[in-house]
Amino acid sequence: MKRRKLIRYAGTGFLASLAAGLSSSWQRGMAQTGGALSVQWLGHTCFLFSGDGQRVLVNPFRPGGCTAGYRSPKVEANLVLISSQLLDEGATDGLPGNPRLLYEPGVYQLEGKQIQGLQLAHDREGGRRFGFNVAWKWTQGGVNIVHLGGAAAPIAIEQQILMGRPDLLLLPVGGGPKAYNPQEALQAVRTLNPKMVIPTHYRTAAADANACDIVAVDEFLSLVGSSSVRQVNSDSMTISAADLPQSGPVISVLSYRF
Repeated sequence: MKRRKLIRYAGTGFLASLAAGLSSSWQRGMAQTGGALSVQWLGHTCFLFSGDGQRVLVNPFRPGGCTAGYRSPKVEANLVLISSQLLDEGATDGLPGNPRLLYEPGVYQLEGKQIQGLQLAHDREGGRRFGFNVAWKWTQGGVNIVHLGGAAAPIAIEQQILMGRPDLLLLPVGGGPKAYNPQEALQAVRTLNPKMVIPTHYRTAAADANACDIVAVDEFLSLVGSSSVRQVNSDSMTISAADLPQSGPVISVLSYRF
């Protein structure tokens, strides 16, 4: 009940409070920082993006099943984006501070900055089993980001046009009933032609062996070829727009610090 109240509260009067608070601080941050984006993987599809003086947290989860061995990602952020209200990408209880929350598709204007949520099915049955997923698109630190959350449906031409060509694509690759399998993930890469891809939603040492139905990232990597894969020996990396490749995506695989 507490979680439902939080989500309902976030929706009522949200844009007015967002314009009064987050927008002005975001603009101040842009004037104070350069064009760089820090990306930290907190497990599964949860990432913290830092840049332009702001911290954007995407898909905080409650550990269990495929995420059982991850730490609960209760970190400070100015803005929280969630792709669904399932507990593996929408557990907002206990987050520190008083972050703003977006969880519905739509276009949100923040005094010149735009955050867009795009709806895709969260299963291969038109959303009849797990409902719908929100993919998020925004620019931070000079980098155009698309986080597909737990997308399971192919990207339609209308969605492709709205997403454009991402500088950075956060892409589920582990399959199961709620997200792209490796072959479907590869098709999404071909559709969007991003400059860089960070795989998400795949099996790691965090998984409960008896309660996880997704595969390891290696199955996706075997499809893209080793020449385009970059293993990052850290849970974090810094991305500059000037350093992004212009042709052919680089696949950057972050390492969770267990």
